[in-house]
Amino acid sequence: RLSGSNWISCATCHNPGLAWGDGLPKGIGHGMQELGRRTPTVLNTAWASSLFWDGRAATLEEQALGPISAPGEMNMDMEGMLEKVKALEGYRELFAKAYPDEPLTEKAVAKAIAAYERTLVSGTAPFDRWVAGDDGAISAAAKRGFVIFNGKGNCAACHSSWRFTDDSFHDIGIPGDDIGRGQLVPLETMQHAFKTPTLRNVDQRAPYMHDGSEATLEDVIELYDLGGRVKRPSLSPEIAPLGLSAEEKSDLLVFLETLTSQDEPVMLVSLPR
Repeated sequence: RLSGSNWISCATCHNPGLAWGDGLPKGIGHGMQELGRRTPTVLNTAWASSLFWDGRAATLEEQALGPISAPGEMNMDMEGMLEKVKALEGYRELFAKAYPDEPLTEKAVAKAIAAYERTLVSGTAPFDRWVAGDDGAISAAAKRGFVIFNGKGNCAACHSSWRFTDDSFHDIGIPGDDIGRGQLVPLETMQHAFKTPTLRNVDQRAPYMHDGSEATLEDVIELYDLGGRVKRPSLSPEIAPLGLSAEEKSDLLVFLETLTSQDEPVMLVSLPR
């Protein structure tokens, strides 16, 4: 309903059954055209300080309207969107209850979508139970992997906090012409820099990276072990060859799998009419 074609919704790309992504190397937009970047998850974005791979949106409200109005994505002008929503009595009633002192505007629509997105929070993972004191919650291999994550692997330099992201932008040596954050911030360090994604539920979100170029988590670990696949002036100083052994790579993978929570299924509801 929020797309010009009447077939794309937010959930088309942010599917709860695919860890709030779409499982594709790159998103599909208006007219079945492939987009330039992979669909990021919206899981735990309530705490994000910037949105999109290049950080161009400061809030979830701002982010929500971006894909709706983008010609290549949902291709819906704001005036047409509001006409659709206002034409449905069920939505008029719901918006009146949720925002009784506000008119039904694009701002209200953005607030409603963002309010829902803030409820999308990952649950307790085996790693959390281990940190809380359950020594048997994760395996010995996972515990070794956690040591590598924080030490030799240098993963924690960017994948920090409980969400395992620093909400910052880094060039990690992925080939391609997309300069990411560099389009907004004309600094050398921001060229080819993209947002650090959360590692929560990461084993459910293949393929990986902003362009979907790494098919598996094993491939991602190999990318970092190589110190990136391309060298250029903007490459993050945190990216360098690691020299991980096969066992260390395996342990690191086992640790990453402990970050996945078994969350309750998302229940579909009847849409307002």
